[in-house]
Amino acid sequence: MSGLTDPIADMLTRIRNAGMAGHPNVLVPASKMKIAIAKVLKDEGFVRDYEMVRGQPFRVLRLHLLYDEHKEPLIKGIQRVSRPGRRWYVGKEHVPSVYGGFGISVLTTPEGVMAGGEAQRRGIGGEVLCRVW
Repeated sequence: MSGLTDPIADMLTRIRNAGMAGHPNVLVPASKMKIAIAKVLKDEGFVRDYEMVRGQPFRVLRLHLLYDEHKEPLIKGIQRVSRPGRRWYVGKEHVPSVYGGFGISVLTTPEGVMAGGEAQRRGIGGEVLCRVW
C-alpha cells in the first residue's frame, strides 16, 4: 500500500464528499497545516467549528460543516490549486479573488496560513493552497 502523496488534497476531498452526502461533520487525519486551514475556514464562515478528537491512536481533526435552510452545504466548491507537482506562488499584487469575492483563496505565507483577502490587506504573497466558494 502506497502512502498518501497529497494530504491537503485528501482533506479537501473529504470535506467536499461529506458536504455532498449531507454529513454534519467530517474526520480528517490531523497535521499543523490542516489545523491552520480549518481555522481559516472557520474564520471565513465556511465551517461551524473544528476540534481535535481524543482517544484515537493518531491525531484526528473533526470539522463541523454548515448548511443553509435548504440543507445545501455552504461550501459549494473546494479546489486544490498548488499541488506537489505544480506549486503556485503569487506576489502581494497578484493574490487571486474567487468568484468576485464570494469565495476565498487560502494561502500559506511567511506569517502563516491565511485567507487571500487578509494576505492582500497585509501586503504579502505566498503559495496558494486552495480555493473555496
